[in-house]
Amino acid sequence: MATARLKALAQAVTRHPWSSLQDALLLAMAMLVAALLAFQYNLFSLIPELSDPKREITRPEEVFLTILLALCIVVFILRRLYEERRDVARQVTAKTRMREFRWQASRDSLTNLANRRSMLKALTTVTSSPRSDGGKHAFFLIDLNNFKRVNDLHGHAFGDRVLQVIARRLRKSTRPGDLLARLGGDEFALLCYDVDRDTALAIAHRFIASLEGEIRAEGHSHIIGASIGAVLIPDDGANAEEIIHHADLAMYRAKGQDQSSVLFFEPTETYTQQIVN
Repeated sequence: MATARLKALAQAVTRHPWSSLQDALLLAMAMLVAALLAFQYNLFSLIPELSDPKREITRPEEVFLTILLALCIVVFILRRLYEERRDVARQVTAKTRMREFRWQASRDSLTNLANRRSMLKALTTVTSSPRSDGGKHAFFLIDLNNFKRVNDLHGHAFGDRVLQVIARRLRKSTRPGDLLARLGGDEFALLCYDVDRDTALAIAHRFIASLEGEIRAEGHSHIIGASIGAVLIPDDGANAEEIIHHADLAMYRAKGQDQSSVLFFEPTETYTQQIVN
């Protein structure tokens, strides 16, 4: 324990040379003041007496000198250890702030869901590391029906509050390990891990059910549905951009339905689009 403390003290002195120099200057000034006082009151006349080899230091003098030496050592050590703890506290604070900045950079400021950057990163991860057992993931692109009417009637500030209500409903329908994100505007996305087509379809229907009924905000009620385009990973895309594009094709096909619906991507959609272009 003593060795560890001495090591910590040495490191503190090395990291804080200026503080150590300040202590040394303060000690030098104290010694200078003591010397001046000694000259003023002719205390040096005691030197011959104190240097007499036959003279013995009295017990009060021993106690006084010991206390003075111990006090100087304790003050020096306490200052160094205080600075060491202060450095550690600053490092912890800096790391905490960095984590907070990273968290904020990955979240949507309006809904506190993951943002587009987080979703792209997650999609890149699952496409670059496919499961060896052939397991699949599902990606859903969710576009709200009739939401433009909300903004037109009440303004974008009210529309933002409606989006917050919708985000809370969608979050309640999301499995704990899945990633729900707001990509922007009234567009959301969901990445579901380790699912087959039937399970993915059941999750999408649960999302649609969560939006059934009135969406209330500030005394107003609205009926808002959802059009969902779904893809299976890795069947329907080799990278994040391809997956989002295929989900977008399926989602626009779902918007052609008369009510909220979910449709899976079909390879023929890409072929048809190429012919049209």
